[in-house]
Amino acid sequence: MTQTQYFSSGLELANFVVIPDILQQAWTAISELYKETSQKEEPSSSVKFKIYEPLNCTIIAFFTWPANSKDCVQGNEGGDFVTSSALKGYFPHFNFLCTESNQKFSINKPALELFTSIFDVLPKSVMADSKPLIITGNSLGGSVASLFTLSLLEKINFTNTKRPLCITFGSPLIGDEHLQEAISKYAVWNSCFLHVVSDQDPVPRVLINGYQPFGTFLLCSKLGCSCFEDPQTILELLKATYSGSPGNQDPNPVFDVYGTFVKDINRKVICKDTTMLPERTTQPLRACIITQIVATGLMQPEQQQRQNVDINIIITKTEKREKLTPKREAFDPTKGLNDIKVNMAYLERYKKLSKDDGIGYYDRYKNESRNGMTTTDMHLEKYKKSLTIYWKDMVDQAKKRPQTVGAFLRTRSLFGGTNYRRMIEPLDIANYYNKGLSDYINNGRSEHYEKLEQWLKETEKPSSSSGPNDLKKQNVNSSLTEDSCFWAHVEEALILCKSLTGRESSVMNKESSKKKRKAGAMDEESSKKKLVEFENYVYGLMKNYAVSSEIFLPKSSFMKWWGEYREIMGTSYSSPLTNLIKNVENYKEYTKGTLVIPEM
Repeated sequence: MTQTQYFSSGLELANFVVIPDILQQAWTAISELYKETSQKEEPSSSVKFKIYEPLNCTIIAFFTWPANSKDCVQGNEGGDFVTSSALKGYFPHFNFLCTESNQKFSINKPALELFTSIFDVLPKSVMADSKPLIITGNSLGGSVASLFTLSLLEKINFTNTKRPLCITFGSPLIGDEHLQEAISKYAVWNSCFLHVVSDQDPVPRVLINGYQPFGTFLLCSKLGCSCFEDPQTILELLKATYSGSPGNQDPNPVFDVYGTFVKDINRKVICKDTTMLPERTTQPLRACIITQIVATGLMQPEQQQRQNVDINIIITKTEKREKLTPKREAFDPTKGLNDIKVNMAYLERYKKLSKDDGIGYYDRYKNESRNGMTTTDMHLEKYKKSLTIYWKDMVDQAKKRPQTVGAFLRTRSLFGGTNYRRMIEPLDIANYYNKGLSDYINNGRSEHYEKLEQWLKETEKPSSSSGPNDLKKQNVNSSLTEDSCFWAHVEEALILCKSLTGRESSVMNKESSKKKRKAGAMDEESSKKKLVEFENYVYGLMKNYAVSSEIFLPKSSFMKWWGEYREIMGTSYSSPLTNLIKNVENYKEYTKGTLVIPEM
């Protein structure tokens, strides 16, 4: 249910970010680096950085010369992009931002070139320190600061590491809508960026066409400041709030504007000109938006005339966006986890009861879903459906997130997802073959099963031992078969056996042509070869104690296959698997985890 938006929190957020001294500390670091740099010493295309360590934090400041220059940002190629696909070959450090639904993005070329020029000498272990990390920069130095912060996000585990805070002053936009989407979809990443923009600074307003903002923007003027997070509102206000001259300005006075703002910031947060504040009858949301915009200086008549804007249109558009934009809730994989545990417990009970009746849960479900379900099985369907919805959503969310975040989510939840896949996919396989279909793996398997299996393989570490450990052997009686598609292989083997039996009858028919008999013989050879491959596959699972002992129950589909296969191959046929299965005692030893299975 969508809730009505009554308030906009831009002023409150502005109060929150300016009351601590982090802005003052960040600006002090930039100012000290500025003093160490001169136009004669540094070419305009260079960037400097320095690490400062006050008592309460670590600050990494970036600075480019000249300090503020519209022409420097624009240049001949200032608006050019470099795509992420072009970066993969020589600078793959942003590849992790790509998702399946957002596979490429673009970054401003001059900013990227400055960043890559110093990347090799930048500190790589700054997040290891327990102190908060502030990354800051002015103008293009702010662009470099943003890119450096982005490069750090790949390695951060936000559950046990303090997030870095990137504070830029007068920084131009650095990426397209796809970069903004990659960052903004993950709220923790988006919260790492705070961009301070003065109404007198032209630089942040240069790269607007084709570019999109991300993070929080603190727009400031002589009247105060206010925070904005909606990208479209930010773009409109960047265009409308510029109070400087149209041409390029002397960079030094603009640089000093930020110093003055930071110095007087606590006195400028709340607008003091009450004549421009909204009337008491104004609706709360609109009143909040008006108060925010007053703080940016845009409500002054001379400012509106200079920029030729209709302030009421901007207010109305902002109000509509605030109402239509739902509050983003971070995806919580633990939400509903108790229900999931209850559902899985029911499946475990169903599995145990089936085994006690001498039939595995796969075959019990297969038989009863084909012949008409009992009340118990209807409950099972309910729990099965609930589990499937939950894990499909989990997989979908993981796919949408940037690779690093998705990997962390997958690692954290993969144990539950693997148990779900091994328990529930066999039931989907039973339904599939009950419909008379074939080749489940290629034609019927759900993508979320494939992803859960793929991610498990990506996170599994190679085993140092050559065989199963003792714990795995001890638990084989109650464990699930590791390959969740095992029963699909069994069903395909049964189909092959049936086809071979049918061919034998056809070959014996005297009226069958020689051509048909020859083709049948070739098909028979191919089918038997596939059956031998299946046999080797089962033997490999048994050797690693990776298949549940319930496959040996008398009523199981696997034992049905074994009976048909033995008739086809003949009593004289011998193989490692047949030698194992012929001896009933081996079943018991396998169930106990004491069966020694030799190499093939």
